[in-house]
Amino acid sequence: MEPAVVFTFAAYFIVLLAVGLFFYKRSAAAEEYWLGGRAMGAWVTAFSAQASDMSGWLLMGLPGAVYLGGLQEAWIAAGLLAGTVLNWYLLAPRLRIFTQQTNALTLPSFLEQRFVDPSGLLRLVSAAIILLFFTLYAASGLVATGKLFESTFSISYPVSVLLGGSIIILYTFLGGFKAVCWTDLLQGALMIFAVVVVPLMAVWKTDTIDWTALFRCIPEEKSSALFFFSVLSALSWGLGYFGQPHILARFMAVKSLRHLHQSAFIGSLWAAAALAGALAIGQIGAPMFPSLSGGEEEKIFIYLIRTICPPWLTGIMLSAILSAIMSTIDSQLLVSASALTEDLYRKTIQTGASEKTAILVSRLGVLGISAIALLLALNPKDTILKIVAYAWGGFGAAFGPVILAALFSRKTTWYAALAGMLAGTLTLILWKQLGLSHWLYELAPGFAANAAVLMIINFFFPQTNAAILEDFERTLQQTRQAGR
Repeated sequence: MEPAVVFTFAAYFIVLLAVGLFFYKRSAAAEEYWLGGRAMGAWVTAFSAQASDMSGWLLMGLPGAVYLGGLQEAWIAAGLLAGTVLNWYLLAPRLRIFTQQTNALTLPSFLEQRFVDPSGLLRLVSAAIILLFFTLYAASGLVATGKLFESTFSISYPVSVLLGGSIIILYTFLGGFKAVCWTDLLQGALMIFAVVVVPLMAVWKTDTIDWTALFRCIPEEKSSALFFFSVLSALSWGLGYFGQPHILARFMAVKSLRHLHQSAFIGSLWAAAALAGALAIGQIGAPMFPSLSGGEEEKIFIYLIRTICPPWLTGIMLSAILSAIMSTIDSQLLVSASALTEDLYRKTIQTGASEKTAILVSRLGVLGISAIALLLALNPKDTILKIVAYAWGGFGAAFGPVILAALFSRKTTWYAALAGMLAGTLTLILWKQLGLSHWLYELAPGFAANAAVLMIINFFFPQTNAAILEDFERTLQQTRQAGR
């Protein structure tokens, strides 16, 4: 409870709430509240996308996994980096143009309009999947918040969860997408500063590091088959990027393709530096704190900070961990609220609802989803990384192949997209429930099942509607022209 740490956290909270209040009256329209009016700049887009991507698992979950497993966990980082780069350069430009042409404010609405689904099932199922997995995802962030506050201020875990969660909920509730993105810019800068500086300081200040332990290899008891599947599981994390609604929303909101190209370069560099730093934290911390277990290993970054940093810097570095957590939860709450309002309320319950009503429903949605996530976080069943892995895999398996088909395939019909989405989601859930995740991360079979169903239906029942095919070609041509 050093005064410098308390002061830093208090100042950080005040800045976040000030940003929320600033954008409160500047988010009076649905497009402003959910997508920032599609006017976000390159730096804000890049930092917001990466900060919302790399949640508390980057500074707590991944270092904890490296602490336990050694450098073999670097395969996760390799898969994530590859997925990040492909997402920025392959998927983002087309998604920006396609969603603007269809005037879609949410991912479910885009899928419905892109495939011209007359039943509305594609939108409804997509919205339900978003609400399910984002509630779990937000709960993982609140678990990380609880662990951070518990370690920093020596207060009980339940109080820690409620305190941290209330701050996140309040500024998201007030300011919407612009508040989330601009706070993400600050949070992303703090995160990259901490994840790069702390490992360097540890190496410089500590002369007790066992350098041979830093390069711990694969445990000898692992069979070659288990090692192969563990590497495949780790690399498959990269597949999840194609289906993450909170990241895809940043691509939809950027001002232009020119800004998007700048964002792609900035975001890719940010991801490479952040992932390398997270691996270094786990490796350096392992010999310094050799006896952590039972979830305590996920606090390795906190222990490292408190050991090597003076009080004033400790507050800043711990704020960086909080930034990682908050920058993801706020995005998840906002995307969930937009799906609840745009895809369920405005298009199913009360069609033609006013902008004012839509914003009100969104804000109420933020509160409702937050309440469920808080309840789940108060009694966590798994580590941060395991909860994130399930939610991340859920989005990748449900949406990844469908989004790629929407942007790159002429053949896909709405019923093929729906069948693929259901196949991927059900495969992921069954794989997890049957305990097969011990061998292979559930995202990989879920993604494969989705893609296989899409390709089979496309082969036997391709898209034949001339108007849909013409719209696809027209939008594709606009994408090519805009990219020149």
